[in-house]
Amino acid sequence: MAKVDRTLVNRTPFRDISLSFGRHPVTNDIGVFTNEDAIKRSVQNLVRTRIGERFYQKSLGSPLEDSLFEQQDPDTAQVLEDDIKLLLDNYEPRVSNCQVVVSYPLDTNELNVAIKYDITGMQFPQQNIEFILQSTRV
Repeated sequence: MAKVDRTLVNRTPFRDISLSFGRHPVTNDIGVFTNEDAIKRSVQNLVRTRIGERFYQKSLGSPLEDSLFEQQDPDTAQVLEDDIKLLLDNYEPRVSNCQVVVSYPLDTNELNVAIKYDITGMQFPQQNIEFILQSTRV
């Protein structure tokens, strides 16, 4: 797979639309996310996408959602961490220096994910995303 040249990422502000398609209260346009919020939403959407879920992009996604029903061990967590790092390196050129930690708390049906990254081309502090996946079939 081809790597993205991060030197070509420009220094213009990043903007993404809100996927809820909610209206902005003043302008009545679709709501937008800018800069670090847009990137945070994009990273979270990439990580939560299942492999093969998007049309015409069969390799995009991570096995994170499906791993809730796997055997809980450090090897599975390491494989998930590596898959998420590779996913962000290949599909999100706006982030760099990704650090991913996946953990299974004992005696729970949960999966904790913590992602830290730097935004390329802008002076922002290191960004953190943390979320917990829980199975609904307990």
